Amino acid sequence: MLCYYSTVITPSQLYFIVFSSIFLRRPASPVTTRKLTSLTLVDLILALDAGTSGVRTVAFDPAAHVVDTAYRELTQYFPEPGQVEHDAAEIADLAVATLREVATNARHAGHRVVALGITNQRETTVAFDRESGHLAHRAIVWQDRRTSSYCDELATNGHQPAVRATTGLVLDSYFSATKMHWLLQHGVLDRSVAPSLATVDTWLLWWLTGSTEDGVFATEPSNASRTMLMDLDTLEWSPAMSALFGVPSEMLAAIKPSSTTFGTVHADVVPELAGVPITAILGDQQAALFGQACFSPGLVKATYGTGAFVLANAGDAVPAVVDGLITTVAWDLGEFGPATYALEGSAFVAGAAVQWLRDELGFIASSEDLEPLALSVENSGGVQIVPAFTGLGSPFWRSDARGSVTGLSRGVGRGQIARALVEALAYQVRAMTDAFKGAGVNLAELRCDGGAAAMDLLMQLQATNSRVPVVRSRSLEATARGAATLAGLEIGLFGSLEDLGGLWEFDRRFEPEEPLFVDAGYAAWCRAVERA
Repeated sequence: MLCYYSTVITPSQLYFIVFSSIFLRRPASPVTTRKLTSLTLVDLILALDAGTSGVRTVAFDPAAHVVDTAYRELTQYFPEPGQVEHDAAEIADLAVATLREVATNARHAGHRVVALGITNQRETTVAFDRESGHLAHRAIVWQDRRTSSYCDELATNGHQPAVRATTGLVLDSYFSATKMHWLLQHGVLDRSVAPSLATVDTWLLWWLTGSTEDGVFATEPSNASRTMLMDLDTLEWSPAMSALFGVPSEMLAAIKPSSTTFGTVHADVVPELAGVPITAILGDQQAALFGQACFSPGLVKATYGTGAFVLANAGDAVPAVVDGLITTVAWDLGEFGPATYALEGSAFVAGAAVQWLRDELGFIASSEDLEPLALSVENSGGVQIVPAFTGLGSPFWRSDARGSVTGLSRGVGRGQIARALVEALAYQVRAMTDAFKGAGVNLAELRCDGGAAAMDLLMQLQATNSRVPVVRSRSLEATARGAATLAGLEIGLFGSLEDLGGLWEFDRRFEPEEPLFVDAGYAAWCRAVERA
């Protein structure tokens, strides 16, 4: 770990002090991305965010503000109904492309990149040979349902209690272990010299640090806890779970703290970042929890990305099992403190439904068109949408559920369907926040981020449905912010979690309104869920 103790104030520290004094705990103006200039030397931290829909690199300054970003959309493959795959080579290529773009901009402006953090789609599984670099199969995405029958078989045979007690998860094809089992059963790694099964964080770390030459093969607990193979108490691979799923532990990466120096960027991979340390890795939803400064037990965030995810900080002890929710590791700060756990609710489809409305039905030309279309009508006209394209997650956990649109009549048009979709996004999160309340979590406020959180309509609907104030983060890039600020904490750019908490800013607060009409709509949506 790198720590700096000095009575001399460097330019970057002065910059940090000035911006901290200006922005400390103030509600902020709408997000803008600063254009990098060469007026002042700034130490930048990069976050590589490898999500489900695309890959982006975001540069943050010492005040945790976005100063530059680059994005590339990721190809989605659907080989069979219920199957979703990505090309891991494309993920690596897009990571390199976005890193190079942002690093080049920083260099031209005279700034210096001091650290890199990685955040990623979590349960997606990559099979490759570390000796040759050969990818044995396309990555099986977290949304993929091909192992649902295997999960049902394990549950029927009585394995659910042991899985729940050891890993905090439920037997669902969402998680990595059954995907790894499928890959091994289909012999994709049989000819490999150094067969490896990994989540996307491990794949990118190995690639960026040199792959077959010097690549680091490691992961950390927020990702490892999503595999269904890690023991929540020990933060190590569980021999019992490895045996149950038939996944040899030698095929899995070493588990290190979320905050540590994993390695450095290899000069042959990203020349512009040669030697830059990779000092943080977090799964995307845990990174958003960190980026939203939810450092104390009970603080809760909701992210509206490809799916919708609600996480509550549960403290440094493994929480009791809660019906409808799962338990996960939020982060392990290593020398900075004990591991922190979280309760989580997961809806598999949120922004993906907006893409469906755009790409498959042609209702809108861009995602930004959804809210104006939804606001063009007063209500959804009785239409209910259940976006269970890949089953239902929390609190239902029904892999056999399928998406549906009900309540259609001759008077229904594009506007009503668009509004029904926005309402469905709020209803999904309400189902999860109700489960949190049932578990005794005191929801004082819901800190929201993600692309769909830009919709005022959704945020107001959420506040009213969940009976809790919704606070929209100033930066909707909370996932990247979490990875970057954790990376900065590791190198001493930020002094403590308290310092980071002081830098968190919100854009707007939405208070609950009269719930009568949303309650009636939610009841109708719940009936549609039962039919789905």
